[in-house]
Amino acid sequence: MAPVSRTPRVSRTASILKPAALGGLALVAALALSSCSSTASGDAGGGEGSLSVVATTTQLADFTSEVGGDDVEVTGLLQPGSSAHHFDPTPADLLALGEADVLVVNGAGLETFVDSAIEASGFDGEIITAAHGLDETVLREITAEGGAVADDHDHAHEGEVAHAEDGGAPDEHGADEHGHEADEHGEEAHDHGDHDHGDVNPHIWTSPRNAEGMVEEIAKGLAKADPADAEDYAQRAEEYVQKLGDLDAWITAQFERVPAEERVLVSGHDSLRYYLHDYGIEFAGSILPSFEDNAEPSAAEIDALVASIRERGVKAVFVESSMSPKLAQTIAKEAGVQVVDAESLFADSLGAKGTDGETYIGATEHNTRVILEAWGVEPQPLPDSLQG
Repeated sequence: MAPVSRTPRVSRTASILKPAALGGLALVAALALSSCSSTASGDAGGGEGSLSVVATTTQLADFTSEVGGDDVEVTGLLQPGSSAHHFDPTPADLLALGEADVLVVNGAGLETFVDSAIEASGFDGEIITAAHGLDETVLREITAEGGAVADDHDHAHEGEVAHAEDGGAPDEHGADEHGHEADEHGEEAHDHGDHDHGDVNPHIWTSPRNAEGMVEEIAKGLAKADPADAEDYAQRAEEYVQKLGDLDAWITAQFERVPAEERVLVSGHDSLRYYLHDYGIEFAGSILPSFEDNAEPSAAEIDALVASIRERGVKAVFVESSMSPKLAQTIAKEAGVQVVDAESLFADSLGAKGTDGETYIGATEHNTRVILEAWGVEPQPLPDSLQG
């Protein structure tokens, strides 16, 4: 497939991130029951003769539907409001996976169920790891920095450094553009080795800039699985990446209206790290001190978070849609700030059909609007390309 053309934006591409390796799960017995189970969590698009694709998360299902159009039939494993951190595939999920031509995964250590699900279902198709479209070195740096700083945000808009054509490790300056022709990695994805990404925050999709690279990686993988429709995948990816670029520009303009010292945020768990980095927002902590949304904070961690909220002048505590707001409400009350839970942020999952968050662009616009309004700023209208 010809590389997707676009204006250079961020150097986060072309490093290999495999799905996390797993211990064995008792899924084979569940698969045996699949013949009498219902269909998998959700599907979209496609017709007779279309490529059968299973995507692990709601965001990946949306990306794949945008790129695949009528040439693919997409089944999403996770439902709106659910989380990959504690997901167990159903017999119907395993049946759908076993019959699929392509599996789209996030990678970066997110899906701890993938290897066992592949083994149990007998899946033997093409695996697309969306994180392959990003530079692992940059992801590690953003994960480690503990939040955004203005210099990093400015640098993210600068030009890119060329990367070796063989898709090898990036040089010390970063990686190339998202459209880089990386190594073929379907076989690598089938190699379920112990590759630890514990120091990479797996919520890579929360940044629209990262989403661009993920979408382009999905387009390349679909083209590999279905060469006859490669040009269509490339065209749809180019159009969707342009929309993501428009979304990124709009978000950047909105947060530039907020004084830098007031851009301080506390979230439910550490799920928005890349989004915060890209838009110059300081991460003051999370209710659950973990990448995962099922961890439990200690009393000392809660006390430290309350102190951080007070010291940094945090205006609100935000809750994600996949989490209970109870602990956030308690902490916000103790710290003397508001908790934003009437309109939860979409982080681990998109929203249900009919909600603001049913698509990736809608969910990201929603998150931006909710944060701005909690900070007392009225968002400006979306560009025409994102209306409707």
